[in-house]
Amino acid sequence: MGKMLDEELKTMILDHMEKGFLENITDMFKHDESLFPLIIDMLKDERMRVRLGATALVEELIKRKPEPLARLIPAIAALLKDENPNVRGDGANLLGIIGHTDALPFLANAGNDEDQNVQEIVRDAVQNIISIVPVEN
Repeated sequence: MGKMLDEELKTMILDHMEKGFLENITDMFKHDESLFPLIIDMLKDERMRVRLGATALVEELIKRKPEPLARLIPAIAALLKDENPNVRGDGANLLGIIGHTDALPFLANAGNDEDQNVQEIVRDAVQNIISIVPVEN
């Protein structure tokens, strides 16, 4: 796909997310894992509905496509250093939803965030991951 086509597709998907077409976007993502990096763009979008939609999208995708989401952990974790506390909090929340232990070191580094809300989201994400991890005997 050409750069312009990629940018047009990204714009279309983010605009459709804002309009509430979550089900359609979820279907697209289920059939094309190459779209998964757009989740990062959704979290950085200034529109609340797009960011909320990204969370709902991941909640749906984790049921059927956990592996490609786990591969996104480093990219999502990079959001924990964003200047915007909403982006940092949303990134931490998604890491908790993905629930993979690979996210724990990134979350540990974000545990002392300057924003109290982000700190709380980080703690919740860590708790979610720890609660998912099977205990070995």
